[in-house]
Amino acid sequence: MTKTEFKKGFLWGGAVAAHQLEGAWQEGGKGVSVADVMTAGANKVPREITDGVIPGKNYPNHSAIDFYHHYKEDIKLFAEMGFKCFRTSIAWTRIFPNGDDETPNEAGLKFYDDLFDECLKYGIEPVVTLSHFEMPFNLVKKYNGFGNRKTIDFFVKFAVTCFKRYKDKVKYWMTFNEIDNQSSFNNDFLMATNSGLLLDKDGNKNEAAMYQAAHYEVVASALAVKEGKKINPDFMIGTMIAFTPIYPATSKPADVLLAQRMDQRRNWFSDVQVWGYYPSNVEAYIERKGYRPDITEEDRVVLKEGTVDYVGFSYYQSMAVSSDKVAPDDLADPEEAIVRNQFVEASDWDWEIDPVGLRYALNELTDRYHVPLFIVENGLGAYDKVEADGIHDDYRIDYLRRHLTEAKKAVVLDGVDLMGYTPWGCIDLVSAGTGQMSKRYGFIYVDKDDEGNGTLERSRKDSFYWYQKVIKSNGADLD
Repeated sequence: MTKTEFKKGFLWGGAVAAHQLEGAWQEGGKGVSVADVMTAGANKVPREITDGVIPGKNYPNHSAIDFYHHYKEDIKLFAEMGFKCFRTSIAWTRIFPNGDDETPNEAGLKFYDDLFDECLKYGIEPVVTLSHFEMPFNLVKKYNGFGNRKTIDFFVKFAVTCFKRYKDKVKYWMTFNEIDNQSSFNNDFLMATNSGLLLDKDGNKNEAAMYQAAHYEVVASALAVKEGKKINPDFMIGTMIAFTPIYPATSKPADVLLAQRMDQRRNWFSDVQVWGYYPSNVEAYIERKGYRPDITEEDRVVLKEGTVDYVGFSYYQSMAVSSDKVAPDDLADPEEAIVRNQFVEASDWDWEIDPVGLRYALNELTDRYHVPLFIVENGLGAYDKVEADGIHDDYRIDYLRRHLTEAKKAVVLDGVDLMGYTPWGCIDLVSAGTGQMSKRYGFIYVDKDDEGNGTLERSRKDSFYWYQKVIKSNGADLD
């Protein structure tokens, strides 16, 4: 088992998002995105979403790690590790600064031409997410984001522009990042970044707004897939979800049923994108609740015609749920039911560490969808200490080794069709959830702190050399 390699052509690489590393938030004609109006937070201190950019506030995404000016240096380091692919996103506001512009911004298009060319120079395949938590802020203010059907057209126009421009440079695409995260519809960050919706302050309308907006998103995704296939039939266009195994806290039947209900609340997004139709449990729920008034027969046809080719997913943690907190039929917001799982450890940010859960996830997704899978995020956010002789991140190596071991079991023993593996934050970047630099994931250390101080110098961690060895052996050597 330990000497078995992954399949030939396995896509080893790393993953980032444009708004978390590019910086240069006003260069090259870029407009203001949702990410640009999020202040710095901290562990258990939420980021504030301000009404525009307010002088004196700290917006860490504005400068990030300045990948915009350092990308050649960084991609060279990725090539040194042996990357076969590099997952990033296209900042929507670099291409359409306001989201509803008539024509695209050539300077933004040219930046990604240069970026993808640099990747291809080293034989690194770009894997591109179209919308990764950075909707144009103008669409939020003017149209209520995906709360408005018009935003479907704005997204499809953006997608088609990118498909046409990069049709000979990018093969692997994903439409929306972690589209299922908005199932936690009382979370301001998740709603704003996924749908461009700002929460109703009394909380009574958030669930209904989420179901309507998410419907427009899955329609937009399906239309983008249809148009993309016309532009290049060889495109591989996937969904991207945050997959979290949900365990019943006990074997009590009510706990088991609750776990199933919660799974239904989270997974319907990808169900629609892969199957082309809504699962009956969600149809029944939204009918009973009176949600999502605007769905047409034309929408249903589009969903059938625009199904995705693969499922990309992030895996960081599992969760346990207890019916002592909420009864199965009373479940609305999934966060209501979560309890601590005593059988797994946790990170410094209280994210549960469950390597076996990754094997469970790969099997569950295979049984559910019967399409290729791609682990496009996995990693450990941790505090790194710079020593005189380097950065010794054995804890990160241990985390990744244990997860890759379970992924290998899923491939070798369970027959899972796995396309590739791109650990999150392959170079240190700004945390999406907290805005911190100190929550580090990377193989490459970036000299910058939470206050924005530092030289931006890049340094190889011990995990850099470990991952280099893993890729060279195609996963045979995980020691």
